[in-house]
Amino acid sequence: MKQSLQLRLGQHLTMTPQLQQAIRLLQLSTLDLRQEIQQALDSNLMLELEEGQDEPEEQKTPDDSPADTTAERTEELELQPTTIPDELPVDSNWEDTYDNTSPATSTSSHSADDRQFETGDTTEEGLREGLLWQLGMVPISERDQTIGETIIDDINDDGFLATTLEELHQSLPTEMEVELDEVEAVLHTIQNFDPPGIAARNLRESLLLQLRSIAEETPWINEARHLLEDYFDLLANHDYNQLKRRLKLDEDTLRSTLELIQSLNPRPGSQISNSKPEYITPDVYVRRTNGSWRVELNQEASPRLRINNHYASLIKQVNNTGDSTYMKNHLQEARWFIKSLQSRNETLLKVAKCIVERQRGFLEHGDVAMKALVLHDIAQEVDMHESTISRVTTRKYLHTPRGIFELKYFFSSHVSTAAGGECSSTAIRAFIKEMIAEENIAKPLSDSKIATVLSEQGINVARRTIAKYREAMNIPPSNERKRLA
Repeated sequence: MKQSLQLRLGQHLTMTPQLQQAIRLLQLSTLDLRQEIQQALDSNLMLELEEGQDEPEEQKTPDDSPADTTAERTEELELQPTTIPDELPVDSNWEDTYDNTSPATSTSSHSADDRQFETGDTTEEGLREGLLWQLGMVPISERDQTIGETIIDDINDDGFLATTLEELHQSLPTEMEVELDEVEAVLHTIQNFDPPGIAARNLRESLLLQLRSIAEETPWINEARHLLEDYFDLLANHDYNQLKRRLKLDEDTLRSTLELIQSLNPRPGSQISNSKPEYITPDVYVRRTNGSWRVELNQEASPRLRINNHYASLIKQVNNTGDSTYMKNHLQEARWFIKSLQSRNETLLKVAKCIVERQRGFLEHGDVAMKALVLHDIAQEVDMHESTISRVTTRKYLHTPRGIFELKYFFSSHVSTAAGGECSSTAIRAFIKEMIAEENIAKPLSDSKIATVLSEQGINVARRTIAKYREAMNIPPSNERKRLA
């Protein structure tokens, strides 16, 4: 091949470190942004919080403390006994005789308690731990203890046994030579634990276990037990006419029996959960003022930063070239970080205002007034790329009088109406939810009937689309929603 030199002209976008930083800050959530700001404050001496911002406790030094506090504490320490008495009263405590008033000790213990109270760091007992504790309180052999621990390990979060007894039996060590009857006996022991209905192999068994924990004088308990033992399939299919004939009950008695069964918990394990609550800090607030909607950023979610003037003024005074370069680099990075942070806030506020303007009907009337909206609509109005809008609306939350919503919630696809307009999928879900809430429980609406009703209102939606929206809202089909009137 012959080698040659060619000159080409072209344009391309270079991702500078400053641009990369701005994009990264734009897509961070509130929690991640706080961590990023804290890391910047720790690593860059040119950055500092503006006055009035919260500072870490260890950086705060009280200015109004008296000068002789240390001397007074020293005198108090000198008055304390320096030796331990040879004999102590039997009913006395250590603090009664030797009062430890060390400032470090008292302050550290007090602050530790405060931190535990403020953060809510409480150790909650989960379902497995609670069952293991109850198993340890039962007087059984080590052999049965091992079998019980194996059974508890196979109980899922809903409280049901996830595997069969045969599979549990096979999972036990062969050298134990455990019989299947022994596994079943230990299972029955665990089924007597709290919460009632735990370790059941199916829903029917769980409901029967819960009925067993109810007082025998409870009205309709015998009918409920008879129904679950012999006619559970008819109950699952909501065949109330067959139930009345088989049980020989009138409609009022059957209704009371069903109400007792419905008062039981179909997922007994859900009563005990070791998951910690997650708190959401809104990024933007929307308030109604004088008939108009006002949009403003949550200032507490993003601390305000500024350049430390003291360190910035030292750059000209430093004679060492290396130190001067080091401080100049930090100053430039601090300026870029503040600029990127301001750009993020401005972009977020601009997008939030545009969304609120488009979805004013939702704020005033609810989900049924939600308009169809896609990323392209907002991007075109604020003159930004769709990818930028996607970064801004991801994991960012808007506080409204109707609750806290992720900005992504306000985007939904559209369905054409008979009048030539558009209806959002969120509004259609709201219509479906309202119709099901107002339906006759004895004759619930089918998906086809819901599609027909919406079509009469000018919204053309296919039956399968109705079924998809209904399943997304965790609403069962019409045959499972059927109840006695």
